[in-house]
Amino acid sequence: MFNPKYPPPDTAPTADTSLVQPLTGIVHPSACNCHHTPATTPPPAPAPAPAPVRRSTVQLTPGTLIAAVAGGTAAVLVIGAVLVSMLLATAITAASVALCAVVLRTLLNSQNKGR
Repeated sequence: MFNPKYPPPDTAPTADTSLVQPLTGIVHPSACNCHHTPATTPPPAPAPAPAPVRRSTVQLTPGTLIAAVAGGTAAVLVIGAVLVSMLLATAITAASVALCAVVLRTLLNSQNKGR
């Protein structure tokens, strides 16, 4: 039940090295009677240096600064109100459960005394 189930291994055929001969860099075989030099490729050109990335600067005007402060203040007040209401709901629930426990205890004690 808790043993992992692995998929079956790949069944792709493996490369057979006897069928394909790797290139050795020589285009013509060694028994070639051509009278030319093998063509060489020119070395690759160096990569250009990356251009520096221009980053836009953020400029805070007095209006945007006031808006940011007001938004942050509003967020803090809303989050605080939600947390306080959750704490108040928990306290009210705990008080009502305690009151129910006291009432039930009183009823059970009075019932046991009557016998």
